[in-house]
Amino acid sequence: MALLIAVTGFVFLYETRSMDSTGLQAVMGDVRPDAGSRLPFNATAYCKGQTTASGVNVRTGIAAADAGLLPVGSVLNVGTGDARYNGVYTVMDTGPKVQGRLLDLYMWSCHEALRFGRRQVQVTVLRLGWDPKASAPSLVDRLFRGREVKQRIPGPDAPPPAGVPPVESATDDPAAATSELTVTDAALATSGAANTAR
Repeated sequence: MALLIAVTGFVFLYETRSMDSTGLQAVMGDVRPDAGSRLPFNATAYCKGQTTASGVNVRTGIAAADAGLLPVGSVLNVGTGDARYNGVYTVMDTGPKVQGRLLDLYMWSCHEALRFGRRQVQVTVLRLGWDPKASAPSLVDRLFRGREVKQRIPGPDAPPPAGVPPVESATDDPAAATSELTVTDAALATSGAANTAR
């Protein structure tokens, strides 16, 4: 009996989830957003470094984010309130201080990054991670492709297996069917005679 209680206790202990950073994010409301959602974020800017966490060289249009919230490869439309910084950014970097709803936008000039400071931005998630199927549906997809999925046309029937005679022809004329058989029989007889002559 004690062994049964010990095994049951071990299973429950093994299956429980400890409070780590992902557990805290779920409690605080920082769960992964869906593609197409619009969320408020804080944004800062950085200018140092040559290679991102994903292995690509830094360039304008790259952002660092919390990989638990916005995984590497996510595509975002960022509205900063300043036309110079508005646009589409790809999450290609992470950082130890980039946690929760914080974006770190790469800028070539360190003076410009300092001028950017820390500000509130609106982020629209266009794609979550590298998976192209995690993209927000476009207007064309919502209007037209939804209908295409509903009106799936079945593909052509598979050909009959070898050795199965074909379905009779749709002609009602028995003479035409007989002449087709006669021509086919004559072709077979000719090829058979040619084979026996060899």
